[in-house]
Amino acid sequence: MAERSTAAVDVAAGGGNEPLTTQADQITADEAERSEHTAADEGTPKTDAATQPQVRTPELHSGHKLARRYRLEECVTRLDGFSSWRAVDEKLRRAVGVHLLPADHPRARSVLSAARSSALLGDPRFVQVLDAVEENDLVYVVHEWLPDATELTSLLATGPLEPHDAYQLVSQLSQAMAAAHREGLAHLRLTPSAVLRSSTGQYRIRGLAVNAALRGIKSDTPGRDDTEAIGALLYASLTQRWPYEVDAYGLSGLPKGAGQIAPDQVRAGVHRGLSELAMRALVNNGATASRLEQPCTTPEELAKAVAELPRIKPPEPAFTAAPEYQRTTYQQGSYGRTPPPGVTQPVPAPPPPLEGRTGKALKWGVSALLIAALGLGSWQLADALMERGGSGDPGTSQQQSEENGDGKQKAPKPLSIKDARELVVSGGAQAPGEVGKTYDGDESSYWRTKSFIDGPEMKIKPGVGIVYDLGSEQEVSAASIKLHFAGNYTAISLYAADSLSPGSVDGLQQIGSKTKTQSVSAKVEAKKPVKTRYVVLWLTALPHAPQDGFSSAGYKQGITDVKFSG
Repeated sequence: MAERSTAAVDVAAGGGNEPLTTQADQITADEAERSEHTAADEGTPKTDAATQPQVRTPELHSGHKLARRYRLEECVTRLDGFSSWRAVDEKLRRAVGVHLLPADHPRARSVLSAARSSALLGDPRFVQVLDAVEENDLVYVVHEWLPDATELTSLLATGPLEPHDAYQLVSQLSQAMAAAHREGLAHLRLTPSAVLRSSTGQYRIRGLAVNAALRGIKSDTPGRDDTEAIGALLYASLTQRWPYEVDAYGLSGLPKGAGQIAPDQVRAGVHRGLSELAMRALVNNGATASRLEQPCTTPEELAKAVAELPRIKPPEPAFTAAPEYQRTTYQQGSYGRTPPPGVTQPVPAPPPPLEGRTGKALKWGVSALLIAALGLGSWQLADALMERGGSGDPGTSQQQSEENGDGKQKAPKPLSIKDARELVVSGGAQAPGEVGKTYDGDESSYWRTKSFIDGPEMKIKPGVGIVYDLGSEQEVSAASIKLHFAGNYTAISLYAADSLSPGSVDGLQQIGSKTKTQSVSAKVEAKKPVKTRYVVLWLTALPHAPQDGFSSAGYKQGITDVKFSG
């Protein structure tokens, strides 16, 4: 009897985001073998020698199908008795990653346990485990495959990160790992190849608990080891150097015998606060620095230290040079120029005077019209002032001040969206890698929920939604929302939040709400503008929609475009 994980309930219900990188899920076999040999130098826990398997990797090939659903496409790693593949989920028509090993492999039990524990976390900052199965003498773990994201390894190959990007890296990684450690989960294999950056700038971590279980890595101090690993990633992001004396992950190590040098001493222009932060995370491995404060020994401590740093602003956008100013024909003429010696500048002839009775009549007619216009204007002005002075309505003056010259109210000001992140209150995420498609200006792309059995009011979850970052505090008065599925029941609410990760909508100030939409567009208006930087778009009821290429029939919705105004 096949033993299947219950951690993928939402996936089985339907739901498919096209996941996010073109990079392989594991580092190459040669690099993995080298990194195991130098684990002590690199700050990575060593593989337990007693768990080294003597098992042959299953002889599978491209085209092999697991559970009549997952078709293997390309083997990306074959090491220590297991293999990792890029595959296709034919049921949901999306790419997935698969780890495979024999059921009698010494690590098979620990891999299954780690995969199921990771799947239950349901944090969108981690690449999600979709299934963990023992079937036909095989154990396999299915996870998201993110083709639109980029490995940190590839990012560092082109140079160090900008200070703002490095700040986002250490901030997001430390917060994510702090959340994982609170649930009793550790990574222990947090390398540049385990970190991905999406097109929206969100960093995601893959292989939580599973990568270490596949290689038999254990640790008595998991919090310290993961903190050091984040410090090493920050160090590499600031300097494009690996903070140990060995070369690893395509990066050059530090000079032999030089010890651990602070990043701002390795490369000019490194942000001082981030440099000190990297050393505080690495201090557990013997790092020293003259300005060093207390070391950070857990991801929680590191996240707090990051929060205490002054905010690092993103770089100013580069503007292209304005085209060279071209003189007009009028400027190129002779007006205002001193004529050359010996040349007499022609004097323009004045217009001929109006002569005779016709000219006099025209002069008097124009004068009369001007006098009449002045009198009419004065009378209208006096009449308006008298009406305003005698009006007992205190809102009249305010209403008039809100109107422009043609008597119409001013158009609402569009607000730009700088960033967005899916809000997961309970259970698994919906499509965290697709939130950028809700404000990319392309209505053919969209973020979508999974397909739910119960509805239209959501019962399994309190709701699903997205948090939008407007870049700075703005007065929000309305939102225009384009939906993917029509229907007579989509319940939408807007809330003002204080961060991109509020955790819940409970206690947040509601801006406005809209229920029972009739078409694929909805407008939510506030009774009174609310000043906020972060806006939560929250769905609590979904229409019933038929089966499509991503999920089965059920209660679901997609958001194609969101625009805020104030």
